[in-house]
Formats: sequence, structure tokens, C-alpha cells
Amino acid sequence: MKKHNFSAGPSILSSYTIQHTAEGILDLNQSGLSVMEISHRSKDFMAIMDETQQLFKDLLDIPSGYSVLLLGGGASMQFCMIPYNLLNKKAAYLDTGTWANKAIKEAKIFGDVDVVASSKESTYSYIPRDYKVPADADYFHITTNNTIYGTEIKEDMDCAVNLVADMSSDIFSRPMDVSKYAMIYGGAQKNLAPAGVAFVIIKDEILGKVDRAIPTMLDYRTHIDKGSMFNTPPCVPIYAAMHTLRWYKELGGVNAMYKMNLEKAAILYDEIERNPLFVSGIGNEADRSIMNVTFVMKDEYKDKEADFLTFTSERGMSGLKGHRSVGGFRASIYNAMSKSSVEALVDAMKEFEKSI
Repeated sequence: MKKHNFSAGPSILSSYTIQHTAEGILDLNQSGLSVMEISHRSKDFMAIMDETQQLFKDLLDIPSGYSVLLLGGGASMQFCMIPYNLLNKKAAYLDTGTWANKAIKEAKIFGDVDVVASSKESTYSYIPRDYKVPADADYFHITTNNTIYGTEIKEDMDCAVNLVADMSSDIFSRPMDVSKYAMIYGGAQKNLAPAGVAFVIIKDEILGKVDRAIPTMLDYRTHIDKGSMFNTPPCVPIYAAMHTLRWYKELGGVNAMYKMNLEKAAILYDEIERNPLFVSGIGNEADRSIMNVTFVMKDEYKDKEADFLTFTSERGMSGLKGHRSVGGFRASIYNAMSKSSVEALVDAMKEFEKSI
């Protein structure tokens, strides 16, 4: 039975990425060695690192003056590296979910943090809009897509201070203007690669402005100077990321991915709106994520939620159970999710409706 992987992360990867990564794990470039065992300073791996960084630049049209880093530690390590490197006196944060909240907690260790707005009081079911970013903030941090709650900031905002964005779960899902950001970062395990590597796109000129001493491994300048090769990088996830980016390029780049993502999201949201059993977890359509679709059973059918999960599991669907903080269901429909898998979920929703 074909499996439809709706997991939030680690999540679905394209068959292209899985197949080509597996080939390199068995034998990289007919060298007789696995990508898991070659030196990270070998000619073969240096070519992998260089191509992966260049594909980032090409696909996102990254301007000059920015560096692309591929680092260990995941996005959560960035929660502390960002204030360590950028917070001199004060930082501003927008609180739109669990991961934004975790980033705020880390930043408070390093200095004054102004939480300009939060949707916590409504279980993060909307994106705040009426707020002011203090002009004297060293940077303003946002989380563009909130995987647990299913909200998303879908446009590149204008910001008078350095804009820093956690794009762990929506990078490469839509066209974007990198020049509006001082830094973009994220974990790989949604739209890029297996867990184990984080990407950082950073404007070089914002560094070196804080008064504190920064440990070598936590200083972005260390990794820029060494091309992400100061220490042994996460070789296999980087190799997988290279293949994902090749796949994006073959499909037509970010614009093509965006078109497919809009179509997939529309198919699922339309069924949630039509089906009398379900209701979206996000009331404002403008705030609904095209990466993580959250929905619940209507009150009169709450007792059927476990039955629906069993029903979908029997039809090859995995990872649909909603996060414990919101309940219900969550369909993560990242770039690698096929339209046919979304249609299979919609068909299951219709079939289950008829069985009630």
C-alpha cells in the first residue's frame, strides 16, 4: 500500500532525494566509498558543499553581501546564536507559536526583549498585525510558518530594523525577496533534508556589532570565514539537501513550487469548508498556512476523531494526528507532498462523511 506521509517533521522527502541520497550512501560518484565515510575536506565533499550553497543562492536569488551557512544544531541552536551575535541592547520578537516562544526565551538570556505582539491568548490561532517594532531594536524576529497551529506569514514585510526570520517549515515554498531580511534560518527536516543540518542566510554587514565576546563555534563569522567547514559538518543531510535543491531546480524553481503548493492547499481547505464534519483550526483565511493545514471535528462529532484517524490510517495515511496542544488533525503538505496524496485525504474525508 502506498503511504501518504503527512508528518510535520521529520517529514516527507521526494523520491528523487531519497533515491539519489541512497545511491551516494552506497557508493559516492563511483568512488567505492560512502558519503557517510569520506572526508569532509575531500574533493568530492567540497563539491557537494559548494553546489548546495550555490543552489541556495540561485533558487532564492540571494543578493551579494549575504552568506549561506550549513550548520549543525538545528534551528533551536539558532535561537541562542542569533541573540549572541546580534542582540547588543534590545531585540523585538513577534510571538506566533511554540517555536517563536522558545526563541524569545533564549533571547532573554542575552538582553532586553520586547515582545511586540502575541496571539497566545487564542492558542496562536491568528497572526497579530497591529503592533509597532521599536526603532532602537537591534533586530526584529519572526517565525513565518507555525507548524503546530497552522498559521503563516505569507508576505515579505518591510521593516526599519534588521529582520530575522525562522523559515524552518516554509523555505522554498514561495517566492521571496531575500533583500528584505537581515537573516533567514531554519532546520532542514521540513522542505530540505533529513534532520541534522540547519541553514543560515545572513547579511554579512550585520555581524561584529555586539560588545560581548562570542565563543568560536557560536560566532557566525567563524563559519563564514571557513565556508561552513570550521568543524565536520552534517555531511549526509547536506548531501540530501543538494539533491532536494536540484529537484526544485528541475521542476522550475520556487515559482513552480509555489504554484503547486497553492493548488494543494486549496484542494484541502475547500474540502474542510465543504465537509459538515470538519472545521478549520484557523478562522482567518489570510492566516492559514499552505504548509501545515490544521482542522478539527465539529463539536457534535468530536467523539469521531479517533475513528477518523483509524479510518485514514487504514488507507495508508500517516502523521495526521494534531499536536497535543491543539488536538484534532494536522496535514503537513510540504513541497515534496504530491497532489495525489492530498486528493487521497480529501477522498477519505468524503468517504468518512458518508459513513456517519
